[in-house]
Amino acid sequence: MKTPGGMLLTGIELDRSSPVPLYRQLYLQVRKQILSGRLPGGTRLPSTRTLCKELGLSRITLLNAFDQLTAEGFLASRTGAGSYVGDEWEGRNAAADKPRKPPRLSSMSQAVHSLRSDHFSGMSYSAWAPDCPTSFLPSHPAYDAFPMLVWKRMMNRHLRKPGKTDLGYGELKGLLRLREAIVEYVADARGIECSVDQVVITSGAQQAFNLLGMLLLNPGDNVWMEDPGHIAARIAFQALGCQLVPLRIDDQGLDVMQGLRECPDARLAFTTPSRQHPLGTTMSYARRQELIDWAGRSQGWIIEDDCDSEFRYVGRPLPALYAMDQWDKVIYVGTFSKVLYPSLRLGYVILPEDLVEPFCAIRAVMDRSPSTLHQATTADFMQDGHFLGHIRRMRNLYQARQACLVEALQRHLGGFLSVTPVEAGLHFMGWLPEDMDDDALVRGLADHQVYTYALRDYCIRHYLPPGLLLGFAATPETQAEQRVQELVQALRGVGVRV
Repeated sequence: MKTPGGMLLTGIELDRSSPVPLYRQLYLQVRKQILSGRLPGGTRLPSTRTLCKELGLSRITLLNAFDQLTAEGFLASRTGAGSYVGDEWEGRNAAADKPRKPPRLSSMSQAVHSLRSDHFSGMSYSAWAPDCPTSFLPSHPAYDAFPMLVWKRMMNRHLRKPGKTDLGYGELKGLLRLREAIVEYVADARGIECSVDQVVITSGAQQAFNLLGMLLLNPGDNVWMEDPGHIAARIAFQALGCQLVPLRIDDQGLDVMQGLRECPDARLAFTTPSRQHPLGTTMSYARRQELIDWAGRSQGWIIEDDCDSEFRYVGRPLPALYAMDQWDKVIYVGTFSKVLYPSLRLGYVILPEDLVEPFCAIRAVMDRSPSTLHQATTADFMQDGHFLGHIRRMRNLYQARQACLVEALQRHLGGFLSVTPVEAGLHFMGWLPEDMDDDALVRGLADHQVYTYALRDYCIRHYLPPGLLLGFAATPETQAEQRVQELVQALRGVGVRV
């Protein structure tokens, strides 16, 4: 907009259908132009009469906007000369034109930023819409089957008459009642004998991994990692400056002998023995004993991530690694994200007695206990018997959902995708032809609103065929056929002949 005796104003667009008043829209847009340097200090603005005509505004609307800008120091009024941008904004344009230097970050921050994969950004979390139905993302439980009415009733117990316990900072180790319920549960379900003082509540398993890394590892320490394995734990240890020792997975689980050959003096081993993540293998009894013996002899530590142990569809699981440990070298990490729901952000760690106080000291500096309200609700849910009943129902539901999805995939994509049911967990592997790029395929599927993860993302060394992680827990039986048809169409859309 060109105005006699005034600065050219561009980019002023008013939306008369918006609930935001017109004077407020004008104020915000002029303010933004001043802050960005497009209107430098000392610039004379068009007259109010001209602006009213060009923008189709009443004079009172315009004056309201200018009065606000003047009150906040963005504009200055000069008698008989009109309105000017305040002199203190002089030089903003030059500053805005200078190339911006990247911020100075810590070594840990740079490491985390460089190691983050599309698994945590871009495709998987920002592009994926939570309400998009065609999702095969693993680790997503059956949100539609969660007993929300029971949960709401229990939460309301504490909301109706919240006391100091509910509203305060909470206990450093976590709510005592919840820790007592966890001790009882792991003794029955996982064969773990521990005291309530050895249990610390965390904001999910990921926080436990980060705190344990800070507790046990120094830069340069070697860490045995399952390959393929847990991405977020891997990045947490790498960010601390540790050296990863990738160990292959065979039909018995983690290859302990490979670790002994390549790096016997590792400081830590990270493992998912109950259901290897992501391949689904259960670590054999012999391998478990080899791993524990290594830790006892070498003074190393073992982090046991017991992911998906609740959902086993065939036989009884082996005892937890922690239950077999006679050296006090195993640290057990559990979570409620899969069995209840992820945004609850509740997990727990069971520590050897010698690590409890050092762990809590770090915890006190880094964070406080999670929401006491959610801890109390979870404790009620467990102590009133709903937790075990929910696990039983979900186990039956997931087994049926898996069978339906596997059958539909085999029928429609049997010549392209190799799938077999798993004995535990919330996803199975879909093995692709060996010449397929699983990472590129996943990106292409996402462009067609079909979401999953590539096995490549989980690998340090690429020795396995390409594959997709296919979650089944969030796909109802009645929708399995439709979801597979949508996957077939998306595959054709990216040029795959199926």
